[in-house]
Amino acid sequence: MNGAVAASAVPPGRWLGVLGGGQLGRMFCHAAQRLGYRVCVLDPDPDSPAGAVAEQHLQADYLDESALDALASRCAAVTTEFENVPAAALRRLAATVTVCPSADAVAVAQDRIDEKAFVAGCGIAVAPYAVVRGEADLSGVDPVLFPGILKAARLGYDGKGQARVADAAQALAAYRAFGSVPCVLERALPLAAEVSVVVARALDGRTVAWPAAENLHRDGILARTVVPARVPEATARSALDAARRIAEALGYAGVLCVEFFVLADGALVVNEMAPRPHNSGHWTIDASVTSQFEQQARVLAGLPLGAADALAPAVMVNLLGDCWLRGVQPAEPDWAAVLADPRVKLHLYGKAQPRRGRKMGHLTVVGGSAQDCLQAAMRAERLLGIA
Repeated sequence: MNGAVAASAVPPGRWLGVLGGGQLGRMFCHAAQRLGYRVCVLDPDPDSPAGAVAEQHLQADYLDESALDALASRCAAVTTEFENVPAAALRRLAATVTVCPSADAVAVAQDRIDEKAFVAGCGIAVAPYAVVRGEADLSGVDPVLFPGILKAARLGYDGKGQARVADAAQALAAYRAFGSVPCVLERALPLAAEVSVVVARALDGRTVAWPAAENLHRDGILARTVVPARVPEATARSALDAARRIAEALGYAGVLCVEFFVLADGALVVNEMAPRPHNSGHWTIDASVTSQFEQQARVLAGLPLGAADALAPAVMVNLLGDCWLRGVQPAEPDWAAVLADPRVKLHLYGKAQPRRGRKMGHLTVVGGSAQDCLQAAMRAERLLGIA
């Protein structure tokens, strides 16, 4: 039990703020509104998915001081829905209002160099890597890191800013193609699986974690999540423990996702972390006692954390714009055929323009065994033309 509502809890009817107007912000709005809160979104996009459902949308740049001040004056607390919000914006808000997560925590996750050093400093394994700040770093790099993956230190997501490299020459070419920005070079490891753990940590340090999820990526974008993860119980426990340790070491408040590689020998290494609700946690909306988005709102409002138990096995499938672009002209997928399976729950994000690789929604299959859910999810994928 997490105890009674704290005296400082924000009562329903007050305003909560979110920096970022994408689908994560949209789902946060829905969760906060169900708890009785009003939401103000700050995002420059006039057609942002979150802005469309929030009670107020401040259409401005994230560093617009007047907009940040307006957000702070209206809201009791503010969160962020994506990790690349400028840390300076969070620091300005934090001068007058509660901000979760903190600018310092977000800054660690914004930079792969800092992130890897931080995780290693917690005594948790990461893939062997080298920091690349200039071409000289590649000329003397340890050959044991090849074949490897060169990753831009900042602004990479969904496989962007990454290149597989077989040797130093390929790494140099990729480094120049990235614009000679700081990078990390990681050794490519023999993977058995990829898993993630989403944790919620309150301002008082109390923490809950959802079951480890197993993830499948296609072209660097999460395609499918299976819960519970089909890994040994000891591996899942180790991942949960590591994610909690990272959240505690960061002094984190909010929802945090830590992604892991499970190696062929069963060892775990941290891939990266996201200081926000995560795509691999979308299943919690339909198959958990408390969704990751409700938990985010609870932390922000100073309410006790909800239980993170899974109510049933679940499989989540990402719906990219490719599902709309199967023919010569864009066409709406046959949702009636997909929803003919009564276990399928459909979530569309209100984005008008489908593009290849753009996240337009997701579906979750809930109930029965994990294998039943997986088979049903794969049937839905075939109906939608997902490879």
